Amino acid sequence: MRHIERHRTHRIGWLRAAVLGANDGIVSTASLVLGVAAAGASAHSILVAGVAGLVAGAMSMAAGEYVSVSSQADTESADLERERRELAADPVHEHAELRDIYIGRGLDHALASDVATRLMAHDALGAHGRDELGISEAFSARPVQAALASAATFSVGAALPLLIVLLFPASLLMWAVALSSLLFLAVLGSLSAYAGGASVMTAAGRVTFWGVLAMGLTTGVGAMFGVAA
Repeated sequence: MRHIERHRTHRIGWLRAAVLGANDGIVSTASLVLGVAAAGASAHSILVAGVAGLVAGAMSMAAGEYVSVSSQADTESADLERERRELAADPVHEHAELRDIYIGRGLDHALASDVATRLMAHDALGAHGRDELGISEAFSARPVQAALASAATFSVGAALPLLIVLLFPASLLMWAVALSSLLFLAVLGSLSAYAGGASVMTAAGRVTFWGVLAMGLTTGVGAMFGVAA
C-alpha cells in the first residue's frame, strides 16, 4: 500500500508572499487611514487616501515581489547552467563532489559513491542542483505566482480597514479602524501559523505588535502635522 505523507514545505513560497501581502495591506492602509484621520481630514478624504493607498500598495507589492523573485530565479538558472557545463566538462570531478556530499551526510564511501553514480545516471543536473546547490522543485522561485499572490492578498488586507471607514461614523472612526485592524492582524497571524504548522500565539503576537507600532507612529505623525480647521 502506498503511503502518502503530507508536508507543509510546498506551501512556503506562496504562503510567504500571501502573508506578507495581507499583513502589509492591513498595516499600511490602517496606518494611512489613522494618520490622515488624526490630521483632521474629512471622511471623504480619508476614504480617497485609503483607496489610493490600496491601488499603489498592491502594484508596489506585485512589482517588488516579481523583481525580487525574478532575481532569485535568474541566480538559480545561472547556477544550474554553470553546473551543466561543469558536468559536461568534468563528470568525474562532479561525481566526486556528489559522493563527498553524501559521505558528509553519513554514508560510507562505497555506498555514497554508488548513490552518486545512480543519481547522476538518472538526472545528473537535478541531483547536483538539489544536493550541491540546494535548488529543488519545492523551493524554486516562481515570480509570477509570488507577484499575483502579493497583489491579491495586499488588496484583500487593505480592503478591510476601508470597509470599516465606510461602516463607522467619523466620531468612532479612529478607534474602529485601530481595533478592527489589530483583530484582523491577529487572525491573519493565527491562520498563517496554522497553515505552516507553527505556534499560533507567537505568530499572532508578532504581527499584532508590529501593527500597533506602525499605527501608533503614523497616528502620531498625523496629529503632529494636522491642519484641522
